Amino acid sequence: MRTPSLQYLYLRKPITMVVIICALSVLPWIGMGDFSTKGEPREAAVAISMLESGNWILPEAYANEFAYKPPMAHWLMAAFSLPQGYVSEFTARLPSALAFIVLVGFTLFFFGERIKFQEAFIATLLLLTCFEIHRAGMTTRVDMLLTMFMVLGLYMLYRWENRLQLKGLPIAIPFLLGCAALTKGPAGIILPLFVFGVYLLILGKHRLLTVFKVLLYTGVSSCFLPLIWYTAAWKQGGDAFLDVVTAENFGRFFHINNPDITYDLGHENGVWYNFITLLAGFIPWTLFFCFSLFGQKFRWPEKSFKQILKDAWTGIRSMEKIKLFSLAALVCILFFYSIPSSKRSVYLMPAYPFIAIFLARYTIYITEYRMLVTRIFAGFLALIITAVLLVVTLAMTGAINPVTIVGQYTDKASVLDAVKIAASSFDSPCWVAISILPVVLVALITAFYQMRKKINIKMLYATIFLIFSINLVIDGVVMRGVRKGSSSRLFAERILKEYPLHKNNTYVMNNLKQYHNLYGLNFYMKNIFRNFEEYMPDSGYFLSGEKDMEKVIRNYGDTYTFDVLACSERIAGEVRQKIILAGFVKKRYVYGYGGEFHD
Repeated sequence: MRTPSLQYLYLRKPITMVVIICALSVLPWIGMGDFSTKGEPREAAVAISMLESGNWILPEAYANEFAYKPPMAHWLMAAFSLPQGYVSEFTARLPSALAFIVLVGFTLFFFGERIKFQEAFIATLLLLTCFEIHRAGMTTRVDMLLTMFMVLGLYMLYRWENRLQLKGLPIAIPFLLGCAALTKGPAGIILPLFVFGVYLLILGKHRLLTVFKVLLYTGVSSCFLPLIWYTAAWKQGGDAFLDVVTAENFGRFFHINNPDITYDLGHENGVWYNFITLLAGFIPWTLFFCFSLFGQKFRWPEKSFKQILKDAWTGIRSMEKIKLFSLAALVCILFFYSIPSSKRSVYLMPAYPFIAIFLARYTIYITEYRMLVTRIFAGFLALIITAVLLVVTLAMTGAINPVTIVGQYTDKASVLDAVKIAASSFDSPCWVAISILPVVLVALITAFYQMRKKINIKMLYATIFLIFSINLVIDGVVMRGVRKGSSSRLFAERILKEYPLHKNNTYVMNNLKQYHNLYGLNFYMKNIFRNFEEYMPDSGYFLSGEKDMEKVIRNYGDTYTFDVLACSERIAGEVRQKIILAGFVKKRYVYGYGGEFHD
């Protein structure tokens, strides 16, 4: 067995290579697309408020609403934005991108020490190219940062038991778990310790009292950093802050809806949702595993169900420690997030590195013993990307018009608008997008060349390279146009230029149970919105979705007069409706004889 220093030297080059691949897959593209969803600008607006107000504890982010998530991700966004003095799409997405790079690099280092290097390397490449993890590394959300802290914390917990036999708690463990809690709440501590506790119990090496003490001591020490912030935030936000924290962390988990909270807990789904999202999250590799099922011979076991369970438990107890730990992690994470009725695909991301280890082993088996599957899958991907490149090239040169072609088969405005937005990616491709073309061509040539060779593992690496190039096309070409076409940025720039909007006269509704919040517009208007229902002003400017405006008039038409001043040309992706700017004035009533009143 290699010594740690020799192991590090052995892994240094592949880790460096993987880190470079990760950086190339996300860093050039995170600043190229506008915010077109509600989640990204909602988080970025918190960083804007931190820089403008100097309040780094509990800043107001949207229409006098304080942030209801802990501030670790927002601190990093604000810190990365300090040199340029403002928050941009690049600096807002940078924490997620860096967390993605760190997660993948440490995953290779952790598993590369403990299992066959080829398995660890391929597992890392599967993780790097799968849809869910790659997407999370490109967005301004807290989930990628949370996943990094939790998974690295789990890696350190395993090393603590394996190398030190639970003696002397390494300071990195409470630091990582504390940072996870500072990213999204107590689950950042509870879930890793739940995984670790189950693993220790299955391992059977330590007494129950020892396990309890270890979990208690680790949990208490991990709460130190989060408690500092929670205490400071409570002193600033008072009971309103506690209500939001309770609803966000316990209301979502147990589906307790607080009527005093104005946002909807949402994301309610059944248990099967988690398994469906896992299949979707590992695309395109899910297709590869589906391909591998063809030709398989399945036999119903001749043993009794009780004997099957007994043999499975015996097999689990006899697994290598690292495989047992990975199995415990993925099962516990799936179980943990199956309890609440509120479910999202990103909640399961901490399980992805551990699932990838088992998938890598299966992938190698298929590659070596069922080589035709790998070649058919690679050919399938190559044909798809060839067709896409052909369409993109023809659209860029003006030889075809995608909107006209689709219009021959449907007249739905929503479909045609989506095609028009996607086609706008080809109107003015930047030099970075054009530079993708040689990479894609090399990937295609490599894939077709390896199909003619007999070295199966090289065929697998060529397939991974092909998927990597597909991600480049999506991120550098397609998504840039989609985000631009459904963003609120152009409308924000237009109304700021034409109307005297500022922080004291611009109002919106902030009640997600009735209306849609305009988070993207708020970001591009530099966080100037105020809560209409809180101030009930005499006059000013009002922004709302086109459909939401009808509700506003029904609810407040007797008290206010609204005059539409401007409307966005395109449907905003964040609210899926056009946005309206209106001027408003409170109606004044003069009482006459007989108790009658007139405007």
